[in-house]
Amino acid sequence: MSNPDTRCAVGIDVGGTKIAAGLVAFPSGCVLSRRKIATRPERGGEAVLTDALALVEELLGDSRDMDLDFAGVGVGVAELVDREGRVTSDHTIAWRGIEVGERFGEFGPVVIDADVRTAALGEAHFGSGVALGSFVYVSVGTGIGSCLVRDGRPWAGARGNALIMASSPLTTVCTECNASTHPILEEFASGPAIVKRFKAAGGRADSGEGVFDAAGSGNEEAIGILVSSGNALGVSIAFLVNVLDPEAIVVGGGIGLAGGIYWDRLESSMREHIWAESSRALPIVEAGLGVDSGFVGAAARIGGEV
Repeated sequence: MSNPDTRCAVGIDVGGTKIAAGLVAFPSGCVLSRRKIATRPERGGEAVLTDALALVEELLGDSRDMDLDFAGVGVGVAELVDREGRVTSDHTIAWRGIEVGERFGEFGPVVIDADVRTAALGEAHFGSGVALGSFVYVSVGTGIGSCLVRDGRPWAGARGNALIMASSPLTTVCTECNASTHPILEEFASGPAIVKRFKAAGGRADSGEGVFDAAGSGNEEAIGILVSSGNALGVSIAFLVNVLDPEAIVVGGGIGLAGGIYWDRLESSMREHIWAESSRALPIVEAGLGVDSGFVGAAARIGGEV
């Protein structure tokens, strides 16, 4: 059988912990080669950008040995990105004010978007969302974000900001003492938050994986943290279901794909807090592309013409 792929694109997913990149063939969406390095965002935006550009250069070198037309570069970044492809926040990756598009544009056509939308796009066309008319993609890793997808297209909102699921405070007042609290889900249930909470309880772990390993070994503190984190995330996902009524929920990101008790409590909590009985049994599934969703979807913005 002949190879149907005629084009390729580089996709790059710039997250708070790692930069993942791949050379992706189209129309199949097959990953031909990949790279992954630590982001180390504390070095500043320029250093992260230099590393990202170097990964693109490496993957372009890979493509020269393949008889495919190079379409360009798609970039997903863990920040707010407006509808014109401008990075408009610098919470983790300090690219606001840098001409990111022009720098990547030296390699050819370029599209810049928020990482949760590129991952949602990858899932819509090549992963768990292929057969779905609508779904909500939830990414749980260094941060927590979400994206509504309808008919294969991620919804960006009027300004590109329709992804802030867990970064803003939920102000509440204690009914016992009247104290005002401002809990933030991302500071409670994300990868770094889980590690921070475990260390505060006397545990030793340098990554979310370490906390999951400790829980798997029976560490009660780790188990309690993953249970409470999964419960909290499930409440927020249920809120999205109650508001948006999607066909399904697709969960990705390093922590979202870790499984175990975190996933079990996330799912149980979500179903407990969905209001409509007819929505309560909706499917909740892992990202079919796994941790590749982000760069495959970014590449698809160029090579897949979606």
